[in-house]
Amino acid sequence: MTTSVSNDLYSSLGLTGQTSTSTKKKDSLDQADFLKLMTTQLQHQDPLKPMDNSQMVAQMAQLSTVQGISDLNSTVESFQTAMSNDQILKGAGLVGHDVLVPSAKLALEAEGGTRGTVAAPAAGTVTVDITDANGAKVKSVTVNADAAGEVSFEWDGTDADGKRMPAGSYSITASHTDSSGTNTKLSTYVQAEVESVTVGTDGLYLNLKGLGSAPLAYVLRVS
Repeated sequence: MTTSVSNDLYSSLGLTGQTSTSTKKKDSLDQADFLKLMTTQLQHQDPLKPMDNSQMVAQMAQLSTVQGISDLNSTVESFQTAMSNDQILKGAGLVGHDVLVPSAKLALEAEGGTRGTVAAPAAGTVTVDITDANGAKVKSVTVNADAAGEVSFEWDGTDADGKRMPAGSYSITASHTDSSGTNTKLSTYVQAEVESVTVGTDGLYLNLKGLGSAPLAYVLRVS
């Protein structure tokens, strides 16, 4: 004699509970909810004091404004995401390249020299003073400016006596002297290699070899 035994052991022991379906509550009202509320209001209004046209128009305008703001927020979020992704791609493409950025420092490696640029206001002489971490003057580099515009300078990494300086970061200041002897301080721009990029809350930063980080917007030239 064969006895049929239920395969659902938990069910036979009465351990299974009723399946319940949870409904997620919405955090805010959408357009359909707004229309439903307005329809209900019309159905239950006082027949002797019906809602006038101006009230109807005002509520419809409010509905359009709320929906428009919601759509605008979605568009702005999508635009911000696209801009962030675009900046990351641009920054990644700069890794391994040299960029020209505003800086008051030069990064000297164990071999070779380094260079930078200034903008001369007129013809004259550009002098770049280089100092070490202790503030001691290492060398002055002088370049002639034939006219107003960009003037490049180079430092071979030696001091005034021709001795090779150790690798590291050095401060620089530049000035321009015209034919009348007028001296003007100049902003300095240096060339450095991009080692990596960092995504910050306020944009993309380039990590420059020997100089630290600089915002992507600071890049004046890529070479």
